[in-house]
Amino acid sequence: PDSVIDTPQTWLVGTKRVRDEHPHPQMTVSEIIQKSSNVGAVKMAMTLTPQQFWEVLNRAGFGQKPGSGFPGETSGRLRDADSWKPVEQATMAYGYGLSVSLLQLSRAYMAFANDGEVMPLSFLKREPQEMVGERVFSPSVAREVRAMMETVTQEGGTGTRTRVPGYRVAGKTGTAHKVVNGRYAPDRYLASFI
Repeated sequence: PDSVIDTPQTWLVGTKRVRDEHPHPQMTVSEIIQKSSNVGAVKMAMTLTPQQFWEVLNRAGFGQKPGSGFPGETSGRLRDADSWKPVEQATMAYGYGLSVSLLQLSRAYMAFANDGEVMPLSFLKREPQEMVGERVFSPSVAREVRAMMETVTQEGGTGTRTRVPGYRVAGKTGTAHKVVNGRYAPDRYLASFI
């Protein structure tokens, strides 16, 4: 969380320019999450091989059906790492180039709430002994990420309006350009918080 990364306003990956709207010359990993830095996320993701990055996304449940049994479940889209270009790995670091359902996203973030373990999804009440989870992150890593995600809701974070008095709230904001006529609109956005 305290590792410092140089985060210029723009960063070139191949011919693609990654940009931060609110730049800071340097940020810690925790600040990159808190302030939702695309440049910082890309620089961290590019330290992994495509296969390593794919494995993290796959372990989190992306590219596969969530397994709730609910009709209409989708696997989303996570292409094989062998076909990635560097720019695709970069844009996936901040949420572009893959597609996920709300159920997949909720399942993935459950790992941070549950000390690194993802529990099976169900719309039916189950007995605790039926709920056998899958470890996707170590408990210490999950706790560190959860603590960093709490800073998103605190002063200086991008999700301060999600605070709930008397509760600890951790999460992550997202902002995506909307697609209009097959192109990303420069002035239309979809905002999210999980």
